[in-house]
Amino acid sequence: MKRKTKFTGIGLYPVTIESHKEGGYLASCPVLQGCYAEGETVGEAIDNIRDVIRVHIEARKAFGEFVPSVELSPGTEFRFTLPLPYTG
Repeated sequence: MKRKTKFTGIGLYPVTIESHKEGGYLASCPVLQGCYAEGETVGEAIDNIRDVIRVHIEARKAFGEFVPSVELSPGTEFRFTLPLPYTG
């Protein structure tokens, strides 16, 4: 059973997703050096890069390193583009 975490804000990180010629997708976060993840689908690549970013940030905090981000407080509105694959 997953523990529920109370969030105090949201950190925004740009992510780039590229398709592989062989199949699958590569996601990267350019502002956090070394944050890369793959997935068979766009959704899987997004889930995987989210986990990589989370672990990267936790490690930086543990070592007292600077963590770059754009932070939003609760109640702040933000907009983003959500990729939705379709067939057709």
